Amino acid sequence: MEFLWRVLNVGDWTEFWWVVVGLTGQLLFTMRFLIQWVTSERQRKSVIPIAFWYFSLGGGIVLLSYAIWRADPVFIIGQSTGIIIYSRNLWLIHVERREAL
Repeated sequence: MEFLWRVLNVGDWTEFWWVVVGLTGQLLFTMRFLIQWVTSERQRKSVIPIAFWYFSLGGGIVLLSYAIWRADPVFIIGQSTGIIIYSRNLWLIHVERREAL
């Protein structure tokens, strides 16, 4: 366990679990690129599926939580801005779908 704590640069269980939260957010954020890539390859054109925006929002929220815990203003501003953009895109998608009915 001591080796893992050194690798993750943590000194107690609270820090350890916050690093796990940060890594989870980063994984969610990474998934959006994989989904977009696979979808585009299947359709042979650039496509942004709705799952891309949900993973963006989920990853952004989790990473914002981590950034707030770290008290990192640069990270907080970056994730806050992204969350607004991801939310707006999801809103526009849902409005478009509702109007199409």
